[in-house]
Formats: sequence, structure tokens, C-alpha cells
Amino acid sequence: MEYTIQKLGLLAGISTRTLRYYDEIGMLKPSRINSSGYRIYGNAEVDRLQQILFYKELGVGLEGIKAIVTSPAFDGASALQEHRKRLIEKREQLDLLIANVDKTLAQNEGRITMTNKEKFDGFKQQLIDTNEQKYGEEIRQKYGNTQIERSNQMVKNMTEEQHTKVEQLNAEVLSLLETTYPTGDPAGELAQKMADLHRQWITFYWGSYSKEAHAGVAQMYVNDERFTAYYEKHQPGGAAFLRDAILIYTGMEQS
Repeated sequence: MEYTIQKLGLLAGISTRTLRYYDEIGMLKPSRINSSGYRIYGNAEVDRLQQILFYKELGVGLEGIKAIVTSPAFDGASALQEHRKRLIEKREQLDLLIANVDKTLAQNEGRITMTNKEKFDGFKQQLIDTNEQKYGEEIRQKYGNTQIERSNQMVKNMTEEQHTKVEQLNAEVLSLLETTYPTGDPAGELAQKMADLHRQWITFYWGSYSKEAHAGVAQMYVNDERFTAYYEKHQPGGAAFLRDAILIYTGMEQS
């Protein structure tokens, strides 16, 4: 079956302007242009649009979606299986938050008492899910499913005191990054203190520590623009400076 751009927009619940933009950036091109100059879409384009909307629902950016669906290695069936898995995880997250609200209402009515840990269980899962959406594929390829699942479990089980400590360590790393970057010396005393604080911070998530993995994370801060942007927001040039400080700290600096 074939659709004009207007009919496809109505079918999918999106605007024709959006479909034109997808065409312009090469993410979803029509199967053909008819004699009147109208874009015509077939079943293959309908299937691709469905995949695009699935990825949008999961929070993937347009550049990422385009890279996925236009890749020669893209497998629609495998992608649907992954979509299903992620949607189930999202449903579980919503169920946790709903349960959290129900418990809070019950506590307010005096029917139950919630622990402080229970108050934040749903939000911890949300943090895990957000990180999976943004970085899951890369970090799982680099560190393996076992390590990432262990890290996620540690986040779920983190106490209020541990969470406070983690936030404090992260703030101290960022503060020292702003202080030490102008020195231009990643081997300096304060820069090495920053690297040590970073070690303490990641160990809360990993549960164990290795210099090789620490150095690998530091290099990823420079190689992956999403990680780079986080540190650049606090200190322009900071991602590379932090990387260099950690490589010196771990003894993994390149000669």
C-alpha cells in the first residue's frame, strides 16, 4: 500500500513538516516522487517510520536514530526485540513510581510508614534507565553486561549516606577541575587529588577498582562527545585535562 505525505502523517500522528524534515536529513526518504511532484511512501517507509518513532519514544536523539536506521547493518527484527525490552523496562519504571506515590499517600494518611530508602527507589531506577538510554550500548560493549548489571544493582541498593557521599565527591571533582585547569599541570598535587577523588567516586558504582578501567573511563570522556560535554559545561577543556590527570594517577599515560 502507498501513502502520500499527508496520509502517512495522519496515519502516524505526526506532521507533514516533520516528514519533510526526515526526508531532508536523509533519515526517511519517500519510495518515489509521483508525476505531480508528491512524495509517495510504501510499506518499507512505513516500517522505518515506526522504528524512528520507537527510538524517539525511548529518548534517542535524531542524529542517533538516523545513524541506526540508515546503517547497512540495521536489523529491523532485532531492533523490535530491543524496543520491546526497553518498553517493558519503562513500564516497570512507571509501575515503581506509581507504587511510590501510592505508598506516600498511604503514609500521609497514617496507614503505613515508609523508610527513606523506599521514598527514592523509583527515582533510582529512573536514573539507571536514563543512563542506559544515553550510554548503555557503549559502556556494555566496553565493560560487559556483568559489570554494568552489578553497577546498576549497587545504585539501587545505595543508602542515603552513600548517595550523599557520591554527590559530594562529584562536586569536589568538578570544583577541583575548575581550580586546577588554569594551572595546565595535570600532574600537580591538586590535579592528582582530583584524580583520587574521581577514583573514590567511580568505586561507589563499580564496587571494585582497577587502574586500567579507570584510565579507560577517562579516555572515554574525551572520545565520546556526550561525556565530553558534561565536563566542558563546567570547564572548557576540562575533559581532556581530567583525562590526563587520571592517566598520570593510574600510571597509564602515553609516552
